[in-house]
Amino acid sequence: MPAASLSFDHAHVISPDPMGTADWYVDRLGGKVERTVQIAGAPQIYISFGGAMVIVRGERPGEKAAGKQDLQWGLDHFGMRVTGDYDALCSELRAKDVRFLMEPTVMNPTTRICFIEAPDGVSVELLERKD
Repeated sequence: MPAASLSFDHAHVISPDPMGTADWYVDRLGGKVERTVQIAGAPQIYISFGGAMVIVRGERPGEKAAGKQDLQWGLDHFGMRVTGDYDALCSELRAKDVRFLMEPTVMNPTTRICFIEAPDGVSVELLERKD
């Protein structure tokens, strides 16, 4: 392996309603819109979560995006690590009518996960790791 290392930078979501989707990530998950630009004829919104981003963009002229149904090859979900009170966060999300695809589950003695439904067929894993 070369003298290089990798770290997670962003997840990129294509949405028919980019502003509505960006608002969801801000309102439900506490992200912060860093900037909004036009790239190749479509809005592109950068939402930060600590050191990583969710980038939401609209359909560009000449593109034809399709709806996602069921499990597909390729990206299934992206995960966000929760620090602090995991149960309180889950309660907050329920109060905001966020749909849980999988309830909080102990995966092993140090890890608990759940999955929530985000706009545009995206699943987000929320995980709690105990060191």
